[in-house]
Amino acid sequence: MYTDENTARLLPDVAVHAQPHLVGALDWVGMNGIEVPVRFDAGDGDAQRASARVGAFVNLKRPDKRGIHMSRLYLLVEQALSTQTLSAHSLHDLLRSFLESHKDLSDRACLSIRFEHLVRRPALRSANSGWRAYPVCIEASLVGDEFLLEFGTEVVYSSTCPASAALSRQLIQDQFTKDFNPSAPIEHAAVIAWLGSEKGIVATPHAQRSVARLRVRIAKDARFDLINLIDQTEQALGTPVQTAVKREDEQAFALANGSNLMFCEDAARRIQKALDADANLSDFHVRVEHQESLHPHDAVAYASKGVVGGFAGKGCP
Repeated sequence: MYTDENTARLLPDVAVHAQPHLVGALDWVGMNGIEVPVRFDAGDGDAQRASARVGAFVNLKRPDKRGIHMSRLYLLVEQALSTQTLSAHSLHDLLRSFLESHKDLSDRACLSIRFEHLVRRPALRSANSGWRAYPVCIEASLVGDEFLLEFGTEVVYSSTCPASAALSRQLIQDQFTKDFNPSAPIEHAAVIAWLGSEKGIVATPHAQRSVARLRVRIAKDARFDLINLIDQTEQALGTPVQTAVKREDEQAFALANGSNLMFCEDAARRIQKALDADANLSDFHVRVEHQESLHPHDAVAYASKGVVGGFAGKGCP
């Protein structure tokens, strides 16, 4: 009678057999899109569970070996990520286990994790609040003793064009000149009534939904702090999109847009200044995209911390 152990021995494993006509080392081999639950603390001490998609890879340094042990990677990912809260330490350990399980085949390992994290955001004026789902991407790699960890997210905001605002103000001035005789006395009540009419806002600047994509490297021994990263970015921009909106909130948002006119260059520099002061970040990369309402193409700007060997100057975007 066969035991489970005997049956396993009899199962063929063609991956261990070399193909003499196809030899060569491979940069990365593994799996992408592994479905697994993860636990993530965004910095508020509340570890949320989320459904993630994971990529797990090692290199294949042996040109004479046909493939790697993908099932080993899968089981290591499932065991580690579904039971532990994500941290630099746990991800470092997971990558080490990748290499230990492939010590005769690989000397490099990498991992990517993508999911969404819900954060409750307050309304601008009213007592309401609502949920925002922020995408999270975590990428880690281990090459020898060099461990590299990056994580990123996106902040969606409104951007009002300064040039369009100036042109609109000029048209409003022209309309005012037409409607009020410069040689006649101007009554305060008449001006107030005019400002509240459609003529008082005969032109409006164009604004658009915009996206800031952030990618950061956390300093040694620092923890993931997604909420602080979001707060710093949204405060620097001044016009993040809202959740619950009553009329008083919409009015406050209109005021924020008028007080925060910005080109994409301005937005990138605002974020750069805010993140540059964060000692928990060793490097960062910012991509802002203003999805223009004036024309069909987007206005885009990039910024980074500018450290040697960091994100700066990594080729054409």
